[in-house]
Amino acid sequence: MQNVQLFDNTIEENIRVGKKGATKEEIIKAAKKARIHDFIMSLPKAYETDIGENGGILSGGQRQRISIAIAFLKDAPILILDEMTSNVDPVNESLIQDAITELAKNRTVLVVAHHLKTIQKADQILVFQKGNLLEKGKHGELLDKNGYYTKLWKAQYGG
Repeated sequence: MQNVQLFDNTIEENIRVGKKGATKEEIIKAAKKARIHDFIMSLPKAYETDIGENGGILSGGQRQRISIAIAFLKDAPILILDEMTSNVDPVNESLIQDAITELAKNRTVLVVAHHLKTIQKADQILVFQKGNLLEKGKHGELLDKNGYYTKLWKAQYGG
């Protein structure tokens, strides 16, 4: 989801892409779960705000949270998330992380991540380098191995 594709339409219609014929209540519920509802309500036209081509009036983090609202509305059993928190500010990163944690419940989620905090709570982490699987396990297990994952973690977050 590095480059979220949104339409030159309202926020409501962009979220509705997740489920054709979704009610306003379903859209609001999805937006709340995606941690974007409060921001939407701060806009003069709220859900009726036209966001411009590719969501041009929104920040990268806001576009990401709109895309998460679409995913909540779609309610797919399998999700593929690609660098959800790349190029977003710390406030949006935290909101996105919280939304992803909720979105991942009772689903299979494949997350492509370079920011390791994105996958810290994953049930299974696979560590690749140049196409080769080097390690697998939970965050704590991988840190205990003191291998490549630990090296990456320390490079990003110190310690």
